[in-house]
Amino acid sequence: MSVETPPAPDIAAVVQSLRAAFDSGVTRDLAWRRGQLAALERMMLENEAEIAEALKADLGKPFGEACTAEIDFVRKEASYARKHLRRWAQPQRAASPLAIQPGQSVIEASPYGVTLIIGAWNYPFQLVLGPLVGAIAAGNCAVVKPSEMAARSSALLKQLVERYLDPRAFTVVEGDADVSTALLAQRFDLIFYTGGEGVGRVVMAAAAQHLTPVVLELGGQNPCIVDETADLAVAARRIVWGRFLNAGQICVAPDHVYVAASVEARLLEELKAAVATMFGPDPKQSPDYGRIINARHTARLQALLADGRAVTGGQADVDDCYVAPTILTEVAADAPILAGEIFGPILPVIPYMTLDAPLAAINARSPALALYAFTKNKATADRIIASTRSGSATINDVVVFMANPNLPFGGVGASGMGAYHGRFSFEAFSHRRAVLRRSFALDASVRYPPFTKGKLALLRRMA
Repeated sequence: MSVETPPAPDIAAVVQSLRAAFDSGVTRDLAWRRGQLAALERMMLENEAEIAEALKADLGKPFGEACTAEIDFVRKEASYARKHLRRWAQPQRAASPLAIQPGQSVIEASPYGVTLIIGAWNYPFQLVLGPLVGAIAAGNCAVVKPSEMAARSSALLKQLVERYLDPRAFTVVEGDADVSTALLAQRFDLIFYTGGEGVGRVVMAAAAQHLTPVVLELGGQNPCIVDETADLAVAARRIVWGRFLNAGQICVAPDHVYVAASVEARLLEELKAAVATMFGPDPKQSPDYGRIINARHTARLQALLADGRAVTGGQADVDDCYVAPTILTEVAADAPILAGEIFGPILPVIPYMTLDAPLAAINARSPALALYAFTKNKATADRIIASTRSGSATINDVVVFMANPNLPFGGVGASGMGAYHGRFSFEAFSHRRAVLRRSFALDASVRYPPFTKGKLALLRRMA
């Protein structure tokens, strides 16, 4: 079912309207913020079927994935923020040195103002509404720009936000790259972008024109190491689950596996068995396996299948936007599939003789958004973490760190900057404002010129 192209909005008028709402002070009230978060919870709960249907239309997303990774994820983020907001918003006391006594120093969480949230198509609800939770909690207004590539989800998102959230403070703007360009030409107080590195650079350059701070959630090649001590059956199940979630279109999926050569054959068999168990003899018919976003991306992935020998999978149907869950071996170090983020259901497996080899390969790349390792050896795990850089690191599992609201989610270097989830979302959308309150008492003359030798010595001791 096609979705009509929405009319181009008056971008400047939209931003001006939100700025007037922010300047009115409506978003600063904690009760109002908590009410908006509660409304967001209701939005996800009351429209579960419609959201799942839109995700199915756009991505062939299985109902279970739609519930857990989109609907429940956003609902839980909003609930967590609502329950903790009063404590997060409480000013933090800071010590005041002798030189400014009597005085009271605090750090206040101050909203930035009018923010822009640009989402990605692979998780059309989570990747705009997750950041929106932070924007609401911190007291900001927001323009939400979903990806036009997930057209059904984008249209539904606009309808729901208009129905449930305060239209004075929040608006969804639909459209293509031209609309995004027009948005980026406006002055925002914070821009939050999720997507690829290339567009991330465009966003950052546009933000620089107004000296606007940015949060960039990007991607890259996420490595996974499996050593000879790992429980191979468990490791294989967890890797297969994480790699083929959303048909591999997930920025924190393991992109390739480095495995100790002594256990490579056994791991390949376990990976093959895990694929068969989860998706059956024909994954194309599995209700738990999705589709690629469009034919263009399907063709791109189909070309990458030639970069190795398929242990399982290897089939593609461009017309159906289908690429089978594929495990590749015999992949050359300079193969195109290892040159950038795969963003699809293909997993290269690369043997190594000593741990030095994968560590060197990992460190030769830009820091990953996520790094994974499977080992029973604590010293090995510690070495891998200490010897590498990445946005996150998980030992003996993949992806599930995303479910912990007490951990920040974000990249480093080319995989992004800034972090969110849980309290970190509130902090991402807050300026830490220093506030000092003093009285008119004890206005010591020692601070004022002219400075005698004695006054200067006393002033330096006080400082």
